[in-house]
Amino acid sequence: MFQLIEFMAVLVAAIYGIFHARAARMDVLGVFTVASAVAFGGGTLRDLFLDRHPLFWIANPHYPMIVLGMAIATCMSRRLPRSYTKWLDIPDAIGMGLFSVVGTQFAIESGTSWYIASLMGVITGTFGGVISDVLCNKVPTLFQSATPLYATCSFAGCWAFLVCQSFAIAEWIPATVGISVVVVSRFVALKWDIRLPDVGDIAEG
Repeated sequence: MFQLIEFMAVLVAAIYGIFHARAARMDVLGVFTVASAVAFGGGTLRDLFLDRHPLFWIANPHYPMIVLGMAIATCMSRRLPRSYTKWLDIPDAIGMGLFSVVGTQFAIESGTSWYIASLMGVITGTFGGVISDVLCNKVPTLFQSATPLYATCSFAGCWAFLVCQSFAIAEWIPATVGISVVVVSRFVALKWDIRLPDVGDIAEG
């Protein structure tokens, strides 16, 4: 089941990366690079930290091939509606939820503690976006104080997944709960602009 979730995460993350790069007016090579960064960046860091070999996208060579096909197919459309950028938060949140749960599960399988597993889940779910922002010459959204809750949503979802999994129920239930917590909390944060206070706000208070 987690292999399927990982595959879905790659697809959704690639969609986000492709349109993120298109918004930055990149050519097909740039689109493929950014899409790959989003789809594989966080999972690559996780695998390196956990000493998992080969890296997940090398073990599944069809992943980068699919991302390349998606990038080429999308770039064949020369013009996109100007309003599409406002929908980018949807694949971003869904991809983060899927990858967060997968990263947490793979960390548990590697024998880590719950806390380390949750950190690996957050890295898997968010750092692809960090890398893509750097490639697009932007300050990573994850580190901006003006960004509604981001990594916090991933962290909460990872722990929801771990707690549910401890009850030894059908494996799809913890996965569904974890993904839902990430996605719903992210949409709530975006809707009501819920943010962590920045350092300046804390110091002035």
